[in-house]
Amino acid sequence: MASPYNPKNILITGAAGFIASHVCNRLIRNYPQYNIIVLDKLDYCSNLKNLNPSRESPNFKFIRGDIASADLVNFILVTESIDTIMHFAAQTHVDNSFGNSFEFTKNNIYGTHVLLEACKVTGQIRRFIHVSTDEVYGETDQDAVVGNHEASQLLPTNPYSATKAGAEMLVMAYGRSYGLPVITTRGNNVYGPNQFPEKMIPKFLLLAKSGKTLPIHGDGSNVRSYLYCEDVAEAFEVILHKGEVGHVYNIGTKKERRVIDVAKEICKLFNMNQDKSIKFVENRPFNDQRYFLDDEKLKNLGWSEQTPWEEGLRKTMEWYVSNPDWWGDVSGALLPHPRMLMIPGIERQFDGPDVNNSAASFVVNSPRLKTSAFQEPKSDSTSAAEKSSMKFLIYGRTGWIGGLLGKICEKRGIPFEYGRGRLENRSSLMADIQNVKPTHVLNAAGLTGRPNIDWCETHKPETIRVNVAGTLTLADVCREHGLLMMNYATGCIFEYDDAHPLGSGIGFKEEDKPNFAGSFYSKTKAMVEELLKEYDNVCTLRVRMPISSDLTNPRNFIKKISGYNKVVNIPNSMTILDELLPISVEMAKRNLSGIWNFTNPGALSHNEILEMYKSYIDPSFEWANFTLEEQAKVIVAARSNNEMDASKLKKEFPEMLPLKESLIKYVFEPNKKATK
Repeated sequence: MASPYNPKNILITGAAGFIASHVCNRLIRNYPQYNIIVLDKLDYCSNLKNLNPSRESPNFKFIRGDIASADLVNFILVTESIDTIMHFAAQTHVDNSFGNSFEFTKNNIYGTHVLLEACKVTGQIRRFIHVSTDEVYGETDQDAVVGNHEASQLLPTNPYSATKAGAEMLVMAYGRSYGLPVITTRGNNVYGPNQFPEKMIPKFLLLAKSGKTLPIHGDGSNVRSYLYCEDVAEAFEVILHKGEVGHVYNIGTKKERRVIDVAKEICKLFNMNQDKSIKFVENRPFNDQRYFLDDEKLKNLGWSEQTPWEEGLRKTMEWYVSNPDWWGDVSGALLPHPRMLMIPGIERQFDGPDVNNSAASFVVNSPRLKTSAFQEPKSDSTSAAEKSSMKFLIYGRTGWIGGLLGKICEKRGIPFEYGRGRLENRSSLMADIQNVKPTHVLNAAGLTGRPNIDWCETHKPETIRVNVAGTLTLADVCREHGLLMMNYATGCIFEYDDAHPLGSGIGFKEEDKPNFAGSFYSKTKAMVEELLKEYDNVCTLRVRMPISSDLTNPRNFIKKISGYNKVVNIPNSMTILDELLPISVEMAKRNLSGIWNFTNPGALSHNEILEMYKSYIDPSFEWANFTLEEQAKVIVAARSNNEMDASKLKKEFPEMLPLKESLIKYVFEPNKKATK
């Protein structure tokens, strides 16, 4: 065996994350002669507190930046005289890869390629350790008694593992074509302190701690192998010093457990009734039944698993019980199928506890290579709102929905500011973002007409300027700054047709193409929705006939029809703002994107609404009906009538009420009490 490798200046990517932070802390602790430089963009699953044991060390330096920035990576390699790279940075959660696979390609493949190219150009790297996963092998046969060895075929089955396999191919190619001294590792599941709770074990521990049920994907028969984080950190220490260039090393254990058994063991730790505390939920689109590794090659280097499962699980439980707020608000991660912060550029924000004023630590903001010291720690009196990980920039201050969003933020303690720029003015939007520094942008601005959409028929350039050009400009600016834009749009782009007959209960779905062009307003909304599909940082919410508990607002659908002499009587989907606008804030928090029918399930006709109005609000109220043909004689532009399928939103928020129940609870009951 060759003599041990001794690095001098090590770059660890993604070291504010789970596994890499344990590796970094171990190397800092055991090798004070090594200079450790950490590069991490502080994505949602990273936390500077994970590096607390190292941050006061003179041989530690933290750089905030993205591995996808070639200029930054080259700058670091040259200025820090890097001779060794341990490449951990990656998107790793399989559930997320089913929702936004392009981000996995960008981070896992492109980011790795940037690092490899920088190594080739600088020509100074003596070791490049690429961290991969056991999932690249694909599913192991259930009756296999020998695990996948390092020369086994790669057969990934999900977007995450496919991107990791793709990155491995690049690493191998650069090793063969350019002679880069590469080593690849493929590891089993890892657990322990500091892990972001989108992963099963920390998720189950936090849920059990709160007395909540543990969601099992499928039937829980899937088998996994688990290694304690400190054992894995030791494995990387061994591979760093003893691993042979050009080789692959499995980091694994032959001790396997079914997912359902892990859940039961966690129930035992918290004295929970297993039958009542475990629920089975919808499985992933594809969920490998088993991963099984042959770890003999690494054992031959002198490594072996040291921590028994029972001891490791107990230590992990004790840590999460003692540190429940380590990650802040993780409610989105505790969902059965979390999709956390997968919009490009959404990153963990710096706050008081994450601050270090040591001269050994600094931040580089990619891609401009400007450096800035960490800010001063905030005092203990910092308000909950200031500690929030979210800050909203809201457009539509003078509008109905925009005003309500501001009130919701005030009530929840979410920092927010209203935008000052006009949507069609790109420079003013960029100034807003620079000044406010939001995590999300909420766009409730738009032209619906004064007093109604008929106005748009004679003001077409103005309508296009705001509804199309303005909305697209804001989406583009947000994309440029890596921000999610919540766009409060409309469902008035459909009308009943042969495939969606009136009264059938068959609603239009998110993927259906708009079929209503009876008004210029609807034309502009349909046009911009289609174009916004090209922006993966936009969440489009199709609002329909909005109603709130404020029955005095002229935009309120009930206020409108209760003031008409005659109304048509057609079932329509509607949006109860008192219930759904807070849900939209939660959607922003979960960083959901794409198109959503933003209505309560079901449909109600004009007469059904007015009958409830008469029953709850004004017993003397009377009204008359007229036909669509008669209505057409008194309006300029046709009106959209449709039912929308809200099953996608209902699945994400199962507590959402059906339309009639929501209307009674949030609108009529409160107003009935107020009139007594």
